[in-house]
Amino acid sequence: QVQLVESGGGLVQAGDSLRLSCAASGRTFSRFAMGWFRQAPGKERKFVSAISQSGDNTYYADSMKGRFTISRDNAKNTVYLQMNGVKPEDTAIYYCAAAINTMVVAARPDYWGQGTQVTVSS
Repeated sequence: QVQLVESGGGLVQAGDSLRLSCAASGRTFSRFAMGWFRQAPGKERKFVSAISQSGDNTYYADSMKGRFTISRDNAKNTVYLQMNGVKPEDTAIYYCAAAINTMVVAARPDYWGQGTQVTVSS
């Protein structure tokens, strides 16, 4: 088991930057690939980004490339999502996820956090 707790969401203006954090507890954090998903109102949950156990490999949904950066600190059991130049369409609940590798975490994670709301005003 691994427990995931997101933080860092809030209300921001278009063009601002925001950093989400996801703190993990339980089984060894460094064994898991980590990911971020988001769910906008009335829409399905969608993949945002993933990072390998070592942090050497990262993946992004096409619409997030260049604006979002995923990173992790295995010493702090934390994964981050840096969001730059946010847009109103980035408004969503952002979820942290974990799985055995990046392919699985991007498709069907084993563990989920409770989510953190990000609202971007225009």
